[in-house]
Amino acid sequence: MARSLVIKVTAGADAPERCNQAFTVAAAAVASGVPVSLWLTGESSWFALPGRAKEFELPHAVPLPDLLEAILAGGRVTLCTQCAARREITVDDVIDGVRIAGAPTFVEEATAEGVQALVY
Repeated sequence: MARSLVIKVTAGADAPERCNQAFTVAAAAVASGVPVSLWLTGESSWFALPGRAKEFELPHAVPLPDLLEAILAGGRVTLCTQCAARREITVDDVIDGVRIAGAPTFVEEATAEGVQALVY
C-alpha cells in the first residue's frame, strides 16, 4: 500500500522557519510522488488567499508561492473551517484548488491506513 502524508501547518509569518519547513516538506513529498494533504490552520490560514504567499519572506528558502503552487499541482490543500471563520475567509475568497473543511475531515485523513501525519 502506498504511504501518504498529512501535514498540518499552524505557523505563518509569526514563525517563518516552522511555516517554511511544513511547505518545503509537503512540496518535496509531492515531487517524490507521495500523496500529500496540507492543512492550513492558525496563522498559515492567510496563505489560502491570493497574493498572501508572495508577502512571506525567509532568507535562503524557496519562495512560498512556488512551494504552494507545487503542492496545489500534485496534492491537496485545505483551509480549516474554524480558522477561516475566525478570519472571515469564505470559499469565494480562497485560491483555486484550496478547499475549506473541518476537524472530522482532518481526523479521517490523518487516521487512514498508511498515513503519516505531521504538525508544524
